[in-house]
Amino acid sequence: MKTNKSVIYWLLSGCVLLFIMVTVGGITRLTNSGLSMTDWHLINDTFPPLSEEKWVEAFEEYKKYPEYQLINKHKDFQLEDYKFIFFWEWFHRFIGRIIGVVFIIPFVYFLIKKKLDKETIKKCFVLLGMGAFQGFLGWFMVASGLKDMPDVSHFRLAIHLTFAFITFAYTLWVALDLIYPERKSPVLELQKIARIALAILIIQIIYGGFVAGLNAGLIHNHWPLMSDGQFFHESIKLEQSNLLLSFTEGKSGVQFIHRTFAYVVVGMIIFLFIKSRKFTLDKTQGSGIKTLLVFVFIQFILGVFTLLFHVPLWLGLAHQIMAFFLLTAMTFTLHRFSK
Repeated sequence: MKTNKSVIYWLLSGCVLLFIMVTVGGITRLTNSGLSMTDWHLINDTFPPLSEEKWVEAFEEYKKYPEYQLINKHKDFQLEDYKFIFFWEWFHRFIGRIIGVVFIIPFVYFLIKKKLDKETIKKCFVLLGMGAFQGFLGWFMVASGLKDMPDVSHFRLAIHLTFAFITFAYTLWVALDLIYPERKSPVLELQKIARIALAILIIQIIYGGFVAGLNAGLIHNHWPLMSDGQFFHESIKLEQSNLLLSFTEGKSGVQFIHRTFAYVVVGMIIFLFIKSRKFTLDKTQGSGIKTLLVFVFIQFILGVFTLLFHVPLWLGLAHQIMAFFLLTAMTFTLHRFSK
């Protein structure tokens, strides 16, 4: 670890920034701030309007788009209200720029100083591509809410959110490769189960994006059953022409998948924990499993209370942050069973 300490800190700082960016992205979504900036420029948008005249100009431009025309126009929405939602979207994009600078400049420095081996260089180029693609996905998502309807596509939101999680996980994996350079035989059975658990967790994160994009957490605010004491609420079948559409585009259907699949996530991690008891684990492997088990129960409880209390800002944000911690523990645990 000593020989790569600066590189490890660099990668872990990237993980922290990605975590902050996703957290701010959650605030942006929960405060309905995501459509406040109606254009995207790499340089011009670096700072918010610096004069009252520029603020008025930006507000007048915002008034041309569906969110204002169809929603905020009827709410006595004033310039001060606009400044609030503008801040969160601008801050979200600003952190994205910071991540770009924090990645590229040290990367070039480490290349010049020959502090990166060939394998790490390849992984860093993958990270560079992932970061650029994530920026594109962000604007691709926002653009979907600037045309006819004042809501972004829940498919695009889920892709943007999930890819941020995946980028974080891969960055952490690259850092872990350097933190634990020794190679040992993988625990194949636990590695296989952990891979399946990771795939299931990612599916759950995707559906979390669907729920967020459709505001599906604002209905059926009951647990363990949905409204009217039903496990599979009748509205699921009525929303769309078939179940496939109901489970991908219907509010009730999407919520049903997300709330039900949570049991699968918990069950898979419990199964991994039980299986791990049959093996002699080292300290990092044991810590990873125990942390994973604690985090998944906390996340499950947060999900239940977020639903019961109609998704208040702090609970919705806590639920998203805990998903990040859960993915961190899952990535670490899989890494320790793999290498």
